[in-house]
Amino acid sequence: MNLFQGHKAIAVPQNVIAWDIDPYSKEVLLNPETFFSALREKGPFVYLNKYKMLACGRYKETKEVFSDHKRFVSSRGVGIQDFKLEKPWRPPSLVLEVDPPEHTKNRRFLTRALSPNKISQLKDFFKDCADKLISELLEKKKIDGISDLAEIFPTRVFPEAVGLKKIDKETLLGYGAMVFNALGPDNQFRKDAMAKGLPVLEKINKQCLEENIDTKGLAKEIYRSTAENLEEDQLAGMLVRSLLSAGIDTTVSAIGNLLWCLAENPEQFQLVKNDTSLVGNAVEESLRLTSPVKAFCRTSAADTEVSGVTIEEGTKILCVLGSANTDPEVWETPYKYDVTRRTIGHLALGVGVHNCVGQTLARAEITALASSLTELVKVIKPGDKAIWKPNNAMRSLESLPIILET
Repeated sequence: MNLFQGHKAIAVPQNVIAWDIDPYSKEVLLNPETFFSALREKGPFVYLNKYKMLACGRYKETKEVFSDHKRFVSSRGVGIQDFKLEKPWRPPSLVLEVDPPEHTKNRRFLTRALSPNKISQLKDFFKDCADKLISELLEKKKIDGISDLAEIFPTRVFPEAVGLKKIDKETLLGYGAMVFNALGPDNQFRKDAMAKGLPVLEKINKQCLEENIDTKGLAKEIYRSTAENLEEDQLAGMLVRSLLSAGIDTTVSAIGNLLWCLAENPEQFQLVKNDTSLVGNAVEESLRLTSPVKAFCRTSAADTEVSGVTIEEGTKILCVLGSANTDPEVWETPYKYDVTRRTIGHLALGVGVHNCVGQTLARAEITALASSLTELVKVIKPGDKAIWKPNNAMRSLESLPIILET
């Protein structure tokens, strides 16, 4: 079997266009909209010559591949490397990178710890922290929405909510960069992120041990839930690590992207201020439009067919969520930020059994911050040009100069 970038190198399927585009190039990562449009126009799937794999960007096919966990598995890696054929750089996530029935069992432990009742108990804490941070930033007026806000809020509230005693912002962000850049090819973005290496990974693994977990945090609930599972004594620590993998960078990106949407669309911010029932919708519309996780892979578990395209076993498929979420066949004026839009059905937080297990926690954090902004800030406007950050899997900002007015 021919391997390429750690996966099976397939031939071009019949009736599929071969394309020389590199979806992991800096140009595409920084300005993906042109890529999204071209991807959808070329058909239900395209063949990526550079990576000898398939990609899909229309809503219909992306949702089908992304949600059908029996035909298109996650256990062989959600990046371009096939875990069945090559050993991953770290032990696979016990939730994101496994399939039922193991996924069902592991997810149940996390779901119990992240129950609506547990998250509800954190909402006042999130809101108080958000009010305090926004009040501090209003004194500065001119801020960087990323370094002053989007990176600060989650790295303050998430560790306390989860119960991490000895963790710092740099370690959390560094680990997130490693996790998501590792999903791509061995390009410069992956090399730079992985250069942080063992020290970051060791800190994360150590923090997830029970002796370093606060007795009142969500992580302790995970340890309690798995206490009777004698098959795997490291299960709880690995589940906590899975929560860290998905709980910081995605939320940082989502908050930064929301701030960008509000600053670039002041009339939409005013709509939310005039009708606070739109706060949740403003958050969901930002998730749809900017898709913080813009692409994940699936691997075909058997020979199959989608939309008339024959897909052989072992095919890696890049599911471009950012493209599906801006498909004009589903969303009218898809690149317009509209807080009144009905956003049900977007794929930003996954779909099917692999929908984001921490989404209730992330939504609670982001919504608390959005509520504080609408209550305390009169105007949000750009202070300078936003700078996007290249990442193999994430759509996020490096810098967002904005002005907050009361």
